[in-house]
Amino acid sequence: MKHLLVIYHSQSGNTERLMEAVCEGIAAEAESVALRCKRAFDGELEDLLWCDGVLFGTPENFGYMSGALKDFYDRTFYPAEPYELNRPYALFISAGNDGTGAVRECDRILKGYPMKKVMEPLIVRKEITQEDLEAAREFGQTMACGLGMGIF
Repeated sequence: MKHLLVIYHSQSGNTERLMEAVCEGIAAEAESVALRCKRAFDGELEDLLWCDGVLFGTPENFGYMSGALKDFYDRTFYPAEPYELNRPYALFISAGNDGTGAVRECDRILKGYPMKKVMEPLIVRKEITQEDLEAAREFGQTMACGLGMGIF
């Protein structure tokens, strides 16, 4: 059984809606992948040590990731160094603009853990539609499937 961690932050509820859909997709692979979902402020190094892969979700705030996700990185980055957490990861972003600033800065930090990006980010701009939620389900299921099959 593989372990997939979802770390996210949501202020307005948009990223939380995406997270719920992502987790629905992961749940479709429950026979081979165990899920742990945590808000960024509640996530700890132990969660990173538990997992075999990670999905990070954040709103785009001022062209950057949320402060809560940055806090998670701040609290876990240096304690994680001895473990060389070469975990596969992907990002899902709720953006009012284009989301690329949040992606760029998350990727830059995650290279230092070192983690490896295995999927293109899911960026949902403006209002979340049913199509966006379906894309989020597929996104979660794809990550879970790849992890469960040993592709990632």
